[in-house]
Amino acid sequence: MTDIAMIEAARSRIAGHVRRTPLLFSPFFDEIAGRRVLVKSESLQLTGSFKFRGAWSAISALDPDVRAKGVLAFSSGNHAQAVALAARMHGISSTIVMPSDAPKLKIENTRAYGAEVVLYDRAKEDRDAIGVKLAAERGLTLIKPFDEPLVIAGQGTTGLELAEQAKEIGVERAEVLVPCGGGGLTSGIALALEARAPRLKARPCEPAGFDDVTRSLASGKIERNAAMSGSICDAIVTPSPGTITFPILRRLCGAGIVVTDEEALHAMALAFTRLKIVVEPGGAVALAAALFHGEEMAADTVIAVASGGNVDAALFRQALERFA
Repeated sequence: MTDIAMIEAARSRIAGHVRRTPLLFSPFFDEIAGRRVLVKSESLQLTGSFKFRGAWSAISALDPDVRAKGVLAFSSGNHAQAVALAARMHGISSTIVMPSDAPKLKIENTRAYGAEVVLYDRAKEDRDAIGVKLAAERGLTLIKPFDEPLVIAGQGTTGLELAEQAKEIGVERAEVLVPCGGGGLTSGIALALEARAPRLKARPCEPAGFDDVTRSLASGKIERNAAMSGSICDAIVTPSPGTITFPILRRLCGAGIVVTDEEALHAMALAFTRLKIVVEPGGAVALAAALFHGEEMAADTVIAVASGGNVDAALFRQALERFA
């Protein structure tokens, strides 16, 4: 299981290969939220999301002989791009299983990083089964998107940075809002904060209709989403929390927060106009929660993780036209 030692080891392996993303703020956000709002801008990470941390962590830890055979991943886009680039930087091949309705930009970028892309219908086909079959047929190592200790450890480096940055500006207590799909980023951050900044409390944020983690935390058992498509927040639409991530989330995280697609679009527009950063819908749900769901928070300071910025131009234009 992932622990702080694994996260620290991952940080050593990724040093010099990832960006230390900034912690941003806007007085305008504080006014909307009625409290201090800080934004950890992982949308500025390599490949446009936090996923590069976990991909590099997992691939760099493989035995060299195993790694040389190539890797495989299944992803709606951000994990796909991260694994593709990390594989290329290691000089190995990658095969990526992606849903056919993933944003065109993410599919094109994954191919541009040198990966072979295999498309599937997420409403009718099981991506896990497809990935396991390909891995067995080709001798590839499967790099899971969230339910993998080495991936969680890599994502946890976000939490180490966040703890350091909060300390630098005198923030000792805060609620840390994290866009949550399967829970890899949220659980990694929660583990890092437990060890390095225990008064910072992680909370998962999800889109309405795809709030499996929020419902799972409320019921105490893993709940599943009824559908696998229908939200613009594609990056964090997953069937359920992972069997590895959920116990961590249950032990360390506060209650989940659910936002609408409309609120995510609004947060995207505000991130661009006030912080000058591009955030995709799934990456904007934590900021949307911070700005529009203040009644669900008690802390005077909230830190929202902007987890990704890989958005198609048409959808980004829609957000700006409606809310900028």
